[in-house]
Amino acid sequence: MIESLERYINGEMEPDEKQYFEQQRAANPELDQMVITHRVFMQTLASYSERKNLQEELNSVHNDLAEKGNISKNMNEIPEGKVISFWQRYRKTTVMAACIAGITALIISSVISIPAKNNSNKIEQLSRTVEQLKRTQDYQSTKIKDATKMPQGAVMKGGGSAFLINGEGYLLTNAHVLKGSNAVAVNNEGEEFNTAIVYVDNIRDLAILKITDQDYTPVKSIPYDFKSSENDLSEDVFTLGYPSNNITYNKGYISALKGYDGDTSTICISLLANPGNSGGPVFNRNGEVIGVLSTREANAQGVTFVIKSKEILRMINEWRKSSDSVHISIATTLKNNHRSADRTQQIKRLENYVYNIKAYN
Repeated sequence: MIESLERYINGEMEPDEKQYFEQQRAANPELDQMVITHRVFMQTLASYSERKNLQEELNSVHNDLAEKGNISKNMNEIPEGKVISFWQRYRKTTVMAACIAGITALIISSVISIPAKNNSNKIEQLSRTVEQLKRTQDYQSTKIKDATKMPQGAVMKGGGSAFLINGEGYLLTNAHVLKGSNAVAVNNEGEEFNTAIVYVDNIRDLAILKITDQDYTPVKSIPYDFKSSENDLSEDVFTLGYPSNNITYNKGYISALKGYDGDTSTICISLLANPGNSGGPVFNRNGEVIGVLSTREANAQGVTFVIKSKEILRMINEWRKSSDSVHISIATTLKNNHRSADRTQQIKRLENYVYNIKAYN
């Protein structure tokens, strides 16, 4: 098994073998966790090896210089005369080396954006593209009461998921889901509602929509709250969203308490998310919202990133302060009435509060 893990991580498997291994990984959470753990172990081992080799090289150079009498064997005893003499003797060489080092630094700084750009390609947003929307949308479905509430000639730009944070119709989603200037929200029954984009935080990749449709009936309370305490490694989580026109349930667990490249505003969960899951809520076993699905790692299955609930609360507080509409009140401490319910009951109580978002111009 260890040999197979290393061959998979190092990209040494044949295509058919790799495909079979990934199918097994997707079906077996324990195997998926073994892959993640072993990848971290190999990276740590490689880092230690590099430091060890560097230390050995430095010791070798020090011993060689000490044997030639260029430096003292005791690093605390540096003969001042030899240092000055050494400087005078190799001053020109040292200056030339410094110039070369400076030029090299300038060259590196001019191309440093290349690896940064490559790193950004390792992260994929989980919004749906226009092509995916065309393949999945079906306005003739018997569940949809109206053909569509999009205006005539509207051009689809993208889509994803969202969920209510206030009974008056305020929805939370990812900023990257709203690629158009307008959006409609579709509930689990297939009913479409017109919305307005009221706040966008591109830094946190969060946004708030307001259902403005007269057909929308406000709800008295929201049956979940935001988790304010820290999350636990290996904690079970589940999500609801719209990778298709039908609401979809998926489950996983917290695999890392930081996101991609050590990002402290996100966490990593082991969960197979698909385009359209962006903006969907992530719940813990108590039905608390721990965050919002946003991105996944492109080159690894089941490595998905979630914007933490505390970032949501900070964004809501900032929006409150910046808004001129003082009557707007978002309940950040919501009522959770299904802590003791089983998963099936939880889903039935939650699914009507999660919406399919379709953005257009």
